[in-house]
Amino acid sequence: MIHRHARALYVGVAAAALFAGPAYAQETPAAAAPADTQASDDNGGDIIITARRREETLLNVPIAVTAITGDKLEKIGAVDLTDIQTISPNTTLKDARGTNSTLAAFIRGVGQQDPVPGFEAGIGIYLDDVYLNRPQAAVLDIYDVERIEVLRGPQGTLYGRNTIGGAVKYVTKKLPDHFSLAVRGAYGSYNQADGIVTASAPIGSLLKIGVSGARLSRDGFGRNLYLNIPNYNKDIWAGRGTIEFETPDSGLFVRITGDYTHDKSAPRNGHRLFAGLLTGSPVLSNVYDTNAGLSNPKEDVWAGGLSMAVTAKLSQNFTLRSISAWRKDRSYTPIDFDATPSVDVDVPAVYRNEQTSQEFQLLYSSSKLNGLVGFYYLGAKAATAFDVLLNTTLANLDAYTAGDVRTETSSVFADFTYDFTPQLSLSLGGRYTWDQRRSFIYKANFLGGPLFGATSEFGGNPTLNLGASTNFRGEANFKRFTPRASLSFKPNDNHMFYASYSEGFKGGGFDPRGSGTSAPDANGDGVRSYQEIYNYLSFKPEVVKSYEIGWKGSALDKRLTWSLAAFHANYSNVQIPGSVACVIGGVQSFCGITTNAARARINGVELETNAVLARGFAGAGSNVTFSGALGYIDPKYKSYIGPTGAEVSQYRQFQNTPKWTLAGTLSGNVPVGGGTVNASTTVSYRSLTHQFEVASPFLDQPGYTLWDANLTYSFGSNDRYSIGIHAKNITDVRYKTAGYQYLAASAATGQIIYTGAGGVTPTLGKEGVATVFYGNPRQVFGTFSLKF
Repeated sequence: MIHRHARALYVGVAAAALFAGPAYAQETPAAAAPADTQASDDNGGDIIITARRREETLLNVPIAVTAITGDKLEKIGAVDLTDIQTISPNTTLKDARGTNSTLAAFIRGVGQQDPVPGFEAGIGIYLDDVYLNRPQAAVLDIYDVERIEVLRGPQGTLYGRNTIGGAVKYVTKKLPDHFSLAVRGAYGSYNQADGIVTASAPIGSLLKIGVSGARLSRDGFGRNLYLNIPNYNKDIWAGRGTIEFETPDSGLFVRITGDYTHDKSAPRNGHRLFAGLLTGSPVLSNVYDTNAGLSNPKEDVWAGGLSMAVTAKLSQNFTLRSISAWRKDRSYTPIDFDATPSVDVDVPAVYRNEQTSQEFQLLYSSSKLNGLVGFYYLGAKAATAFDVLLNTTLANLDAYTAGDVRTETSSVFADFTYDFTPQLSLSLGGRYTWDQRRSFIYKANFLGGPLFGATSEFGGNPTLNLGASTNFRGEANFKRFTPRASLSFKPNDNHMFYASYSEGFKGGGFDPRGSGTSAPDANGDGVRSYQEIYNYLSFKPEVVKSYEIGWKGSALDKRLTWSLAAFHANYSNVQIPGSVACVIGGVQSFCGITTNAARARINGVELETNAVLARGFAGAGSNVTFSGALGYIDPKYKSYIGPTGAEVSQYRQFQNTPKWTLAGTLSGNVPVGGGTVNASTTVSYRSLTHQFEVASPFLDQPGYTLWDANLTYSFGSNDRYSIGIHAKNITDVRYKTAGYQYLAASAATGQIIYTGAGGVTPTLGKEGVATVFYGNPRQVFGTFSLKF
């Protein structure tokens, strides 16, 4: 299917070339990214962002946005995208279970932590305005970054489907006009050794080229004691190449970018919380150690892509923008659910994704009316295959599942702001989306043969095929209009009040792990018809309708800035994906079940503030600043139909959504010896976090506090040289971030059902599964950078 999608790229190139002809002197291309110098360390409100697809200052955008410049990211020692959750309220960005590079993202209670194809993300991740359709390889490492923006609340108008909770924009730096060479390195705890080299040069007056390479490595925080390999290590090679072509006199700007990442880290396996019920595999003293025995397939993740952004200034008022992209990734991973040497709930898995996208935007700007109209197309395929190796009474059972999802989605959109007066503005927008999903789901049980998996892909050679329990092909089509409206009022240059309404939706589809044999016989004829299986495996899109009021302001000559937002959202047709033990043909197996089981309401408040506490006390450039972020969220299910058909909303929680998120950073700059010393310390807090919709004494993480500190010294012309030392999680807190649980529990309340002796009963396998993953321990590392 992808070769058909490639036409979109050709159309993008041709259209941009066709319309780029007219010349309009002295016009700057709209795609030119703002420089870091436009973002003051003193005043976060001066940061230039593109949340509404046009350049605006942070304090003038009627949207709840956190923006972090590349300079700040470097000073705080940020390593990858997951470091952003600390400083953005009501935000969770984390490594998904059992992986180093798959992203699980939640904003304002909405998200998705299951990476299997067929389940759509609730948070859109954008790399230079290119939407990443799947979460695999989406834990983006931070290098060559201009800024990162976190947009909270539904972004369905300007960013489309699967942004019902928000969006994260990763924006890379524009190439400079002169030859540039930069080297950055780090060394620290657990033999962390990072090196990044970036070089660029102009070729003539119109063309610039740039390349970056990164080597990121670290020993494991623990070890796999059974396989004698590291656990939680890092072994990544990455690179990026850029070509920019710019003709200022004609207003044409073209940027072509290619990137590639290869993650060869060892598999990340979890920590058992009680001894194995079959073999007595012990609870290990180091939570980062594991005894997981699955070693096949070899953990290997790679991802890459190409994109081309073209901006053509058509006239004084009109600008045409085209964004064409292709991306592909593949992840092999051995997932050992029980984390013991036993062949029991072991899952060899592979994920393959490919996408092509094309977006056109026609921007209009004038003294009173500003906005754009656009068209977007995405063609994607996502495939997975995995085995579930179970130790059963039949011995060596392999439950094999394969899924393939093809997506075709297109949309038209518009968003405009009209300034009635310099103080009063109205923004209206809407997007109409056509979304098609075609799915193939296959499930079969195998017995015997090497315990590596049923397929040759995983090295298997089973002796007996028990037959396909599911061999399903289905197609679903969805349409949705997602509007947005906001009214903003600026009584003066220092204050803006706004009220907004927005909608977003997350695509529906088919559960790729579902079993057709589990479908109910609705008409009681003793036969499960195709329609009955279709209805059981399919689920509808979910929708968020959000109301928000906000106040962005500054005082004391912008020495104090703040952004305050309060929101209420109605969340309907909530998709509840899950995986449960099931019985197929009399054999215990592993099945998915996804329903639109719930509706909810979400209330919350967010506050972000920056304050300059002192300035000029030790000469020019000296200052002391404070930045803070506070998030409060109160989500509640209004209805939730449990697995038995009963109403169980009173027992259900929102997953990965702590009620409170707080962070405060105190930093200071002091000129010393021809350079500048920057010192900062951050304390962050996250309250009780549930890993799933039912509370779990094994997996849930009580509230915890993290403390980080950073010290850097920059010197030379334009801070050419810098050195630094960074400490993360100084108090070495152990906190859970994810986990697996397959234990007998009440279908209504989710409470664990304990045996008379106080033990637990496995529902999948024999060892019992309650396995958790932990956030990073204390790390201390030094950094240096050289710029020429």
